[in-house]
Amino acid sequence: MEKKYKELHKKIDEILWNDWDPIGVNDIECIRNEYSSYVPYIVNLKMKGADVEKITRHLFHLESESMGMNGNIERCKEIAQKIITLKS
Repeated sequence: MEKKYKELHKKIDEILWNDWDPIGVNDIECIRNEYSSYVPYIVNLKMKGADVEKITRHLFHLESESMGMNGNIERCKEIAQKIITLKS
């Protein structure tokens, strides 16, 4: 289980940094860990079988509530779909 968690953690961290990046900072390498604190919860959602809607809502909440942005529900859904389809 630990190996699976670590693999998912790495993959989801990459998706959040490269694809989600709601504040547009993924070209600044010195802040590479900007979204890392969100990864463990999302990994747990994935491992517990969360559906696209649940992960979408969580990402949207992060954007709109935690970050204080307008949020983009469609983009969050695209990212959630990528996370759902990950193989570990």
